[in-house]
Amino acid sequence: MNYQEAIDFLFNALPMYQRVGNKAFKKDLSNTIELCRALDNPQHGFKSIHVAGTNGKGSSSHMLSAILQSAGYRVGLYTSPHLKNFTERIRINGQEIARTAVVDFVTSNKSIIEQIRPSFFEMTVAMAFDHFAKESVDIAVIEVGLGGRLDSTNVITPEVSLITNIGYDHMDMLGDTLPQIALEKAGIIKPGVPVVVSEQQRETTRVFQQVAKKKASKIFFTEDVADDYDVGLSGNYQQQNVRGVLKTIEVLREQGWKVADSDISNGLKNVVSLTNLKGRWSVLKNVPLTICDTGHNREAFQYIISQIEALNKQQIHMVLGFVQDKNVADLLKMIPNGVSLTFCQSTVPRAMPINKLMSLANDLGIEANQIVDVNQAIEEVTANASKDDVIFVGGSTFVVAEIGAL
Repeated sequence: MNYQEAIDFLFNALPMYQRVGNKAFKKDLSNTIELCRALDNPQHGFKSIHVAGTNGKGSSSHMLSAILQSAGYRVGLYTSPHLKNFTERIRINGQEIARTAVVDFVTSNKSIIEQIRPSFFEMTVAMAFDHFAKESVDIAVIEVGLGGRLDSTNVITPEVSLITNIGYDHMDMLGDTLPQIALEKAGIIKPGVPVVVSEQQRETTRVFQQVAKKKASKIFFTEDVADDYDVGLSGNYQQQNVRGVLKTIEVLREQGWKVADSDISNGLKNVVSLTNLKGRWSVLKNVPLTICDTGHNREAFQYIISQIEALNKQQIHMVLGFVQDKNVADLLKMIPNGVSLTFCQSTVPRAMPINKLMSLANDLGIEANQIVDVNQAIEEVTANASKDDVIFVGGSTFVVAEIGAL
């Protein structure tokens, strides 16, 4: 079996949430537990940090990894989805898992996989845990894929849990109120394991406090955390994420982990180069300023709009594509008057058809151009923009993933 055959096996085994949506969501951990048991429970072979939240969990995971790397630790990092290559999901000190290791995992475990029939995400989580255990990482930062309580990653017992923030996303699976969604995220809180909550929200704070009390877990909020560090991730929306990361590091220090202030400073400043992070307020071109970001729900989109407006550029151009299971009308209503808007469509099955997107915009009285391919859309918008304009590309992780310049 070669690498492409291994990847095809993973992608074709069962539906993958990122491509097809909620019909790929499995509402229990039985497959993950059984698959990990067949692998001799690798999730118990390394220390970990568990990170959940609606927005910010990916950035926070990368910042934690960068700080711990700077402190001299061998750090595993599991995140999802990937942008360009499957191997981005599983990294150690910024280095992606080798393609040969992916092939070896699939080849060695093909029969048990066919017997258990785990989902793509369940297989990927097990592969990450197996890789981190075999490579003897000192600690691994594990990002939740979706929710928390029933997420495949929720078979670990971490040193500390981090919950970034709660917003309206995946409501068809997690609930349609902030307290309901918070309860699902709070499912990563383990008995006796401390939990950090990055952002206090009136609707959710009590939920976290009640779950933490029930689990006899110390809970920490971040209102007293000073965040006067130079952070290598652009975007004002990272401020809250940084406070959660700093509090998490503080909790680890209290447990005996050796992390100097200089390690924190170096990790935060060099997070992109240390972890190879892509797609978070990434500058594609300086003239005209062209930026992409994977933020794709109400709260993330509001942060993005505010950040774009703060640039005070002559004209704002936006190239946007969405997936079908989002409340796209809410996102479109946030776009300021005067923005030059172009719609595109990614190639994944979940992508909202461009004609449907145009119809939705027309119903809202919003004018837009349409160019299906994101790279062609960027090219045409750039040709018509002045050097003092700003171009933003996003709306969906899959739109960003298909940008050739990223």
